[in-house]
Amino acid sequence: MIEKMTTPWTYAGPAASLAGADTTVTLVEGQTFCLSGQGGDIAPDFPHGLFVLDTRVLSQWELRVNGHRLEPLTVTVPEPFAATFVGRAPAAAGRADGDLVVFRHRAIGNGMRERIVVRNFGLDPSPVVVELFCDVDFADLFEVKENRVRGPSRGTPVVDHRTLRFRHVMNGLAKEVTLSLFEGAIVEPGLATWRSTMDPREEWDLCVDVSVRLGDTDIPSRFACDRADDESFLPPQRLEDWRRSLPTLDTDHPSLATTVRRSGEDLGALRIFDPDHPELPILAAGAPWFMSVFGRDSLLTAWMSLLVDPDLARGVLETLARFQGRHVDPMTEEEPGRILHEMRFGAAASHSLGSGHVYYGSIDSTPLFVMLLGEMRRWGLADEVVERLLPHADAALDWIEHYGDRDGDGYVEYQRSTPKGLFNQGWKDSWDGIRFADGRLPQPPIALCEVQGYVYAAYLARAVLADIHGDHDAADGWNARAAGLKQSFNERFWMPDRGYFALALDHDKRRVDACASNMGHCLWSGIVDDDKAPAVAERLLADEMFTGWGVRTLASDMGAYNPASYHNGSVWPHDNAIVAAGLMRYGFVEEANRIVLGLFEAASAFAGRLPELFCGFDRAEYPEPVSYPASCSPQAWAAATPFSLLRTTLRFEPSVPTGEVWLAPTSSADFGDIHLRNMPFAGSRISVDASRRGASVTGLPAGLTLHRTPCGSSVVPTRRDTP
Repeated sequence: MIEKMTTPWTYAGPAASLAGADTTVTLVEGQTFCLSGQGGDIAPDFPHGLFVLDTRVLSQWELRVNGHRLEPLTVTVPEPFAATFVGRAPAAAGRADGDLVVFRHRAIGNGMRERIVVRNFGLDPSPVVVELFCDVDFADLFEVKENRVRGPSRGTPVVDHRTLRFRHVMNGLAKEVTLSLFEGAIVEPGLATWRSTMDPREEWDLCVDVSVRLGDTDIPSRFACDRADDESFLPPQRLEDWRRSLPTLDTDHPSLATTVRRSGEDLGALRIFDPDHPELPILAAGAPWFMSVFGRDSLLTAWMSLLVDPDLARGVLETLARFQGRHVDPMTEEEPGRILHEMRFGAAASHSLGSGHVYYGSIDSTPLFVMLLGEMRRWGLADEVVERLLPHADAALDWIEHYGDRDGDGYVEYQRSTPKGLFNQGWKDSWDGIRFADGRLPQPPIALCEVQGYVYAAYLARAVLADIHGDHDAADGWNARAAGLKQSFNERFWMPDRGYFALALDHDKRRVDACASNMGHCLWSGIVDDDKAPAVAERLLADEMFTGWGVRTLASDMGAYNPASYHNGSVWPHDNAIVAAGLMRYGFVEEANRIVLGLFEAASAFAGRLPELFCGFDRAEYPEPVSYPASCSPQAWAAATPFSLLRTTLRFEPSVPTGEVWLAPTSSADFGDIHLRNMPFAGSRISVDASRRGASVTGLPAGLTLHRTPCGSSVVPTRRDTP
């Protein structure tokens, strides 16, 4: 029996639900995020809090006016890191409406600043008592996510008339959180109180800073009460620069335009920066629980967002290369050449990524690294960058041969080397995410079908890189490896009686026969034989798999199916983006566009922001997609999904080394005319226009030829003399 682990990357229980009567508001800035209710309160009974470097530095932050909670009126989030909560104090006895309206202006970044503005809209003077209840439990992010916070607060409060300080020592490291009050208050442990009498139409301003100290190091807060001009500080500057660089989309389809705009904003918010290399942004996986570097998530997100900013992909590749495995360490599952699964910063880490805690238990991030480098070369990545990263690609391929293929059977499989490691190490990495058709759990080592596709595509990518540099013998060798794997895969994983590919092979090389979305990834990589692709496409769009919004992770006729589960019947937008790209690659245009249209319609129901996942209930049963309670939002590869879908339906494929670009739009009937402006490509900015009248690209760099037909091969040619 598989045990349910409780270490950070192996926890097998439910995540804390963010659903409830009070809508959760999420703010994000780098390694800081804040979860609160719609009124701005951080309530101790919910998985709320202000988190800095994966530590909860506020576990309670509740405002009372004249002894009462505020009635929430509205909340605006003008920036990912800032919000204004508007609430009303209850009416006095004999009054129909409350006269006191409170505005809470919150900004986060390595700490928090909150300006509290009380306005008296009454005709008479009003006594006002403002109380701020606060606490700090110094809980680890995973304790909060997994509902494991127990017992009293861990902070020891120290007070004076302008500060309230909490201190806690754990594992020899002192952690300190200070609340600085910029107007004198009555301060006692866990409570600051201000008293005044406000004249009619008077406004009363209060301001509180929350700052953090780890050991002997003060973490400089991005925002503070004594700073008048926020625009001169880094988060607003970075966000404004990002917005100016984003492509703009003109289309008659409102959901498409809204979703693309919202997704661009979210990708900007999820960028994080290593102070040692601030010129290279990378991507956190998602808020609230995964504001850190994840190899697989970052690689796939970077791939899917190439229409937005290829520099994200470069930053991901450069960062993951710096932390590529060098040694064998069973406790972290590090192995030479392996690309990391997760980099956790933690309370003891400095701001440098290199001081974080790294875990390598991913079976797919290593081939995905090589795939992305090959794709980036097709998009025009500079030769000097390719040369710098090529040894890392070769080390990754060496890992595939010597460590990934554990038993020499030609397939890459996983089995954790420590009970503290992930049991499942593909993208469906929950402990129960891989199943037989009858619901049984396979035993490792497990060879996932999509991972073999990634390895196949990694071989082809390395062949591309060799060909471009004139090493045709090496290219032929890598192509031969790819061809051999493809032949073996189609013989071993195909189940002719079922008409689809096995999800995996287990430790006895038995086919794990569940029907799952993973085989759509095999279409994306190109490993599927042409004669088998129609059956795969038919199965992916069958009623058991396709909900009307997207493809389920697991078919509804499987034993483990549960539409409200994490990996066994839910719908994941990024998964569907990959499936749609795979269908389009094999020429299944109508099927691919059913997924594209369904996801954009689902996004409309989520106000333009696709969540990490949603429940797999059928659209015929529920007219709107059903939320999954613990879903991250914003989440990186969900935010990148609309750009991947757009690329898929436009059939935009570049091959800068061979001087070619393909554009063959397929979706004018659904989306009307599409005009994509200011798109970064090959060191330039281009405009892509697609309509019923035809397709064109403006601003292509010199030497590139546009083909207004689909790329004729499932593999982009690499040699100019390729027919």
